[in-house]
Amino acid sequence: MSFPLRIGTRGSALALWQANRVRDDLIAAHGFAPEAVEIVAIATTGDVIQDRPLSEAGGKGLFVKEIDEALLDGRVDLAVHSAKDLPTELAPGTVLAATLERADVRDAVIGGAAETLDALPQGAVVGTASLRRGALVLRRRPDVTVVSFRGNVQTRLAKLARGEVHATLLALAGITRLGLEGHATELLDVESFPPALGQGAIAVTARADDDATLTALAALDHAPTAAALACERAFLAVLDGSCRTPIAGLARLDGTGRLGFRGLVLSKDGRRSVEGAGEASPADAARLGADIGHEVKGRTPPDLLAAFG
Repeated sequence: MSFPLRIGTRGSALALWQANRVRDDLIAAHGFAPEAVEIVAIATTGDVIQDRPLSEAGGKGLFVKEIDEALLDGRVDLAVHSAKDLPTELAPGTVLAATLERADVRDAVIGGAAETLDALPQGAVVGTASLRRGALVLRRRPDVTVVSFRGNVQTRLAKLARGEVHATLLALAGITRLGLEGHATELLDVESFPPALGQGAIAVTARADDDATLTALAALDHAPTAAALACERAFLAVLDGSCRTPIAGLARLDGTGRLGFRGLVLSKDGRRSVEGAGEASPADAARLGADIGHEVKGRTPPDLLAAFG
């Protein structure tokens, strides 16, 4: 392995926290000198575009394109991502090399006008950049108005403080990593408000032919999280999931070591949904996700499927 080992990441505070976590884990696992592992911040198209929803700009792949390019041309040796930002098809020549242990997957309400979704005033405005969150909010509170709400965590909190919306929603894992969990006014249970596929997990990609880096990253891989992510990503792949599609779901191990999964697709207004569930051995995680994806897709009305394009 050649040093320094370079970690590619987005430049937001949360992305840098995640990259530093991977750096610290690599140093601890292998005894690398601190200066042997560097972080390289890379501006992505998704970070630059702030004037419209990602669903209108090209989807969540906009958060990884430039980082993939740096990885493939050798400017960085590995890349750190929020797992929910990874496209279902990785860039040719790259692989998912490690998945760190998952954090809390729940969504948090950050209330301005009220602490909980149910307590929001009639006709309140809720800001979110996620179609999934918007659909689930409308399923619970069809009277509110959901508006696009882009920006990093700190930017969204500042917009909320200025009164631009009555409430917003963020991943609990993200605000906890930034030490901002005190802003949460309600934590939403995963049964009524299922998370994004991959939410709470940190994913590390590398070049498929870089055996030394792949071997080093193998020490960081958390097998239960890797199995859950394989299941969720397989479900998403069958449904051609993107930022244009409200899709939610969660895979997790039960007390007997079986992997259970529940996934669903929703209409953008939250009024309709189709869901499926099942369980399997963790070794069959990808098959489980794909099977449930096909089953859900087969039961989804044609007009709802048409919205997936």
